[in-house]
Amino acid sequence: MHSSLSWTSRVISRALRSSFSTLLETATGGGGGAAAKGATKSGAGAGSSSSPRPRFVSVVCGFAKDNLRHKYKPGKYGEDSWFKASTASADVMGVADGVGGWRSYGIDPGEFSSFLMRTCERLVQCSHFNPQRPVNLLAYSYCELMEQKKPILGSSTACVLILNRETSTVHTANIGDSGFIVVREGQVVHKSEEQQHYFNTPFQLSLPPPGHGPNVLSDSPESADTMSFPVRDGDVILIATDGVFDNVPEDLMLQVLSEVEGERDPVKLQMTANSLALMARTLSLNSEFLSPFALSARRNNIQARGGKPDDITVVLATVAM
Repeated sequence: MHSSLSWTSRVISRALRSSFSTLLETATGGGGGAAAKGATKSGAGAGSSSSPRPRFVSVVCGFAKDNLRHKYKPGKYGEDSWFKASTASADVMGVADGVGGWRSYGIDPGEFSSFLMRTCERLVQCSHFNPQRPVNLLAYSYCELMEQKKPILGSSTACVLILNRETSTVHTANIGDSGFIVVREGQVVHKSEEQQHYFNTPFQLSLPPPGHGPNVLSDSPESADTMSFPVRDGDVILIATDGVFDNVPEDLMLQVLSEVEGERDPVKLQMTANSLALMARTLSLNSEFLSPFALSARRNNIQARGGKPDDITVVLATVAM
């Protein structure tokens, strides 16, 4: 069974890799998908040889939904995974959320998301890394996953964000319901839009077991929602899994994030990340709270109340120039 699955996934991944090479070739054109959705072309010229080069001051915090089942491992909170990486020209952050439904099939949902993030982290250091194309990181990580001799089954949402230090521009790629939010002067200036096939069924990268393919949702990395925008000194950027966005209302999140605008002390930033993660955790377990997830359910004619217990991952950064 595994040999058949491995052969099939390799054929598919070769086709995908061919498709993604086109993305790589067109990446330097300045347009394409990464320039969509509110991109500012003038942002590409925001940096110059005499301008200060921005960097991220970043921290991480999170909780596993089931602390008894999941022991702490670097880069993971339950079935969530994350990474941070830097080069001379870019700072990169990402999160991924393994789809928990696979556990009923005897599949560890965290392996899929963890492989994606570990591979993204490694590819940032490769010579072909392009700081304008976070979708390439997802694409090539997904291809490597599908080429493994021992299949890594399951599915995951993912969000990757790159700060191009040479242009002071952030490029993002988001697939599913993880996402990011950017705060400046007490206002949300940029944020991702979740991608859902239908309620509580996000877009996802997948590799199903043999025989389950027709019944499993599987989206290509090319379907990721991409954005590009210039950043300023002091901007606050949160990238997180849906355990945060499903439980913390945006106005409350904005209050917390606004308090660390311009903050460069990683200790103070860590305290804020801890507070936000704990807030999400507490609200997720509150059966009386009318959470963002419950409100979304009601918009879909599903009567719901309370938070949504889930793994929680917070990657919090400020832009320093």
